[in-house]
Amino acid sequence: MNNKISDVVLVVDDSPESLGMLNVALNTQGFTALVALNGIQALAICDKVQPDVILLDAVMPEMDGFETCRRLKDLLPNTPIIFMTGLTDVEDIVKGFEAGGIDYVTKPISPDEVIARIKTHVQTAKLALSAQDALDHVGNNVFCVNNEGRLSWATPHVHALIEETAGDDKSPWATLSTYLQDWLKDDTSINLRVKCFNDPVEIGYEHAQKNMHLLHIKEYKQAKSAEDLKTHLPITKRESEVLFWVSYGKTSWEISQILAMSPRTVNKHLEQIFRKLGVDNRTSAAAISIRILES
Repeated sequence: MNNKISDVVLVVDDSPESLGMLNVALNTQGFTALVALNGIQALAICDKVQPDVILLDAVMPEMDGFETCRRLKDLLPNTPIIFMTGLTDVEDIVKGFEAGGIDYVTKPISPDEVIARIKTHVQTAKLALSAQDALDHVGNNVFCVNNEGRLSWATPHVHALIEETAGDDKSPWATLSTYLQDWLKDDTSINLRVKCFNDPVEIGYEHAQKNMHLLHIKEYKQAKSAEDLKTHLPITKRESEVLFWVSYGKTSWEISQILAMSPRTVNKHLEQIFRKLGVDNRTSAAAISIRILES
C-alpha cells in the first residue's frame, strides 16, 4: 500500500540503530520519515514541519520523552504521539499517557507492529480533523445520516433545534429520514427545505464518507410580516400594515397604492403610529419596525 507523501512520521530516539531500522521500515511503506536524536531537535523540526504522527522514545538524556511529549502537544495538540519504551512498569506507561501520548509500543521494536499502529492513528487523526473542519465550517449545526436518511449522530444543538421545530411530532427523526433518503438520491447541491414540522427546516450537504453523509442545518429566519409588528407593538392591524411598508422605505403615496387607501389615510395612520410609539418622524418609527422584523 502506498501512502501519500503527506503522511509524515517523526521518529525521536537517541539510538542511531533504532532510527536506522525505523527509517527503512517507514520508507518501505511509503511514509516520509523525519528523525531527531533528542527532544530539542524534535521541537525544532515540528516548528517547521507538522508530522502526521510522532514516534517518541520515552528514555532520552537531557529532556526525557515525557517532557518532550508535553511540549510537542503544546505545539501540535492534534498530532498523535506513540511512545516507544522498554519500560514495563505500569506507572511509567500511565505517565506517558498523562503526558499526552495516545499509544505505546515496547522495545525491542517490531517494525510490522509499529507500521500497523501508525496507519491506524494517522487514519483516526485525519477523520478527527475532517470532523473538526466540518464543525469549524458550520458550527454546531451538523449531523450525520446513513444512505437511508437515518440518524447516526447529531450535535446537542441539532437535537434541540429539531425537537423545538417538530412540535407534536414524537419521532421527528423518523419523519425527517423519509425526506432525507429521497434527497440523498437526488441533487444534494440544492439545499433541502422540509416543511413537515411547525417551522420549516433547511438542510445543506457537507460531504460523504463511505455510506455516511455529513449534513448541516441552516437556521434561517422566516420572513416577518405586519402581523409580527402588531404582536409586538400597541398598534392596530391597519397601522401595522402601514408601518411594515414604512420600514421598507415606501412613501405615503406608494403605501396607498399597495394597501388600496388614499395617501391622506396613510398619513392619518402614521400620526397614530408616531403617537403610540412615542416618536415624531418616519425614520424613528422605521427603526423600531426594523428591529422587530430582523430579530
